[in-house]
Amino acid sequence: MTKSKSENLPRFGSHDELVKFFDTHDLGEYWTEMPEAHFEVDIKRKAHLFAIDTELADKLTEIAKKRETSSATLINAWLKEKIQERI
Repeated sequence: MTKSKSENLPRFGSHDELVKFFDTHDLGEYWTEMPEAHFEVDIKRKAHLFAIDTELADKLTEIAKKRETSSATLINAWLKEKIQERI
């Protein structure tokens, strides 16, 4: 790999400083100085989005709050119940 044309990568006191720096500098010039990143991605999980009526969404949210759960959890539970009735 070729040596960086710029000085060494400066130290930053915050993520905001780092972001501002790279708004005006080319990341490619510091590529060899970047630490390796290791992370895992779970590509098996999928989210499905469905459009629902605004009034219905508001009522679902209200009921979910009263039950101290999320709207998504409530909707999934109700849909599972309804599907089980059909099987």
